[in-house]
Amino acid sequence: MEYTTYGDTGLEVSRLCLGCMSFGWDDSDWREWVLNEEESRKIMERAIELGINFFDTANSYSMGDSEEIVGDVLSEYDRDAQVVATKVHPLKGPESYPTTGDGGGLSRKSIEQAIEGSLKRLDMDTVDLYQIHRWDPLTPIEETLNTLDDVVRRGQARYLGASSMWAHQFADALHTSDRLGLERFVSMQNHYNLVYREEEREMLPLCEREGIGVMPWSPLARGYLARPESEVDATKRGSTEEKMYAQPYREGGGKNVNAHVEQLAAEKDVSMAQLGLAWLLHKEWVDAPIIGTTSVEHLEEAVEALEISLTDSDIEFLEEPYEPVRVDW
Repeated sequence: MEYTTYGDTGLEVSRLCLGCMSFGWDDSDWREWVLNEEESRKIMERAIELGINFFDTANSYSMGDSEEIVGDVLSEYDRDAQVVATKVHPLKGPESYPTTGDGGGLSRKSIEQAIEGSLKRLDMDTVDLYQIHRWDPLTPIEETLNTLDDVVRRGQARYLGASSMWAHQFADALHTSDRLGLERFVSMQNHYNLVYREEEREMLPLCEREGIGVMPWSPLARGYLARPESEVDATKRGSTEEKMYAQPYREGGGKNVNAHVEQLAAEKDVSMAQLGLAWLLHKEWVDAPIIGTTSVEHLEEAVEALEISLTDSDIEFLEEPYEPVRVDW
């Protein structure tokens, strides 16, 4: 495993972050592809054996069950050696969280209720990175940032992070924190992969300038970059995940990018998934892609991607077919 300091912080994290969106209890009906507790535990334990120390979950994943599983597994290890990230979701309404009781939104009331719920499910006093899952247009950013600053000062979180939003919104949040003397966001969890590169226009240059740690979600485009175009729909996630079709992976040059990944992967005798991850790991503004997996085998394969070296011509070949697509989070 390789490690890096996260953005401009002194926090040391593994170059791969284990995404825990697929973890749930045996009776979880949140998504058809969610794993049960036993399967989730095997993946987390193997990740730790492989040197991964960075784990990302959220209060919305399996409606809170993911946080419970992450906390349960990590309680058996040295907590000081692990970096745990979770999120508060801005969606409002009881239908969003029928089991967690979190009301949604980024108001003071919502955030304070959400952090208490997350810490209880994780069975932790402090979470290392507390992230807003999206922007809340109904709550003034000053209220959100003042509340998050209080969360850090109370010792409930060590660092603050954000996720997909417009670059001007993130810049406004950073400026507001500086203006008011509040804890600022140190990380951005955004949508970025070989078939979705719109973040290169504004968000990633902004993060680079501000010293923000970057942990892209969906580095393999919900599995679209893990297999040839013709085989994507045959997978369980490909046939049931509605967002696979809502997001613009097949638009623009997406199908041709997929073909280029397939061709170069064959030439290098690696899997398409490994090549897609290797491309991200060669991007200087990326700290730790979030790898979501439903098998130990795929986890081990992802870690092996750290050993793949790409030349400038390789990267150019992979990127050449890309065409701008609509912004989608």
